[in-house]
Amino acid sequence: MTDMMTKVKTAEEIAAMRHSGKLNASILQLLKSKAQPGMTTKELADIAAAELAKHDAKATFMGYEGFPDVICISVNDEVVHGIPNRFKTLETGDVVSLDFGVTYKGMVTDHAITFALGAPKNRRVEQLINTTERAMMAGIGTLHDGVRVGVIAHAVEKALDRERLGIVKDLVGHGTGHQLHEEPNIPNYGRAGTGMVLVKGMTVAIEPMATLGTDRVWLDNDGWTVHSGDGSLSAHFEHTILITDDAFEILTEI
Repeated sequence: MTDMMTKVKTAEEIAAMRHSGKLNASILQLLKSKAQPGMTTKELADIAAAELAKHDAKATFMGYEGFPDVICISVNDEVVHGIPNRFKTLETGDVVSLDFGVTYKGMVTDHAITFALGAPKNRRVEQLINTTERAMMAGIGTLHDGVRVGVIAHAVEKALDRERLGIVKDLVGHGTGHQLHEEPNIPNYGRAGTGMVLVKGMTVAIEPMATLGTDRVWLDNDGWTVHSGDGSLSAHFEHTILITDDAFEILTEI
């Protein structure tokens, strides 16, 4: 099925997305605080499910195109879409990415964070995580009524290139709101002045994915987990953002 084009949201829909986004962000921060060596990725997912059950909201990812859990948890060379596993145990120094979708009153927000469990193993790992987050913020910082997708993409690419990170090109940001994935795609590389024009009231997800090595990726036999092509560590950050008159509002923050 072709994704719908992202639409200008009504005031009621934006209010629902604000609620969804704050809930999304609060649960991811809780998971980050609870994560510890010896815990399995499934245990983390179960915490997310239990927290969401306390609210009148749904886990967007559960059942989405067959995904079997409420959250994606990707570790080390897993770039995105890692399936929580009762036998996958976290270790000190692991690079952990949490990617979560929350649906409230029919409206979706999509949010991802990456962190090193305990502490980064070295300066380059710290640089990977920090730069990927900065690249996301660089893309977000370009948003305003009338911005072109290429401007966002170029800002993300420039920030990642500065630290010589592998820019994952097979996976992209996107519109979101009524559905998890809406058009247009928002790549993490591109030329300013190109691409679709975004307008006030649209909501988009900007999500750079980067590695310490190649830009190539491969798909696991589980049909979901995407790995870096050379086994290098990866990071992933994502916010859902509302475009306003001359700027933006990040919906997935507390």
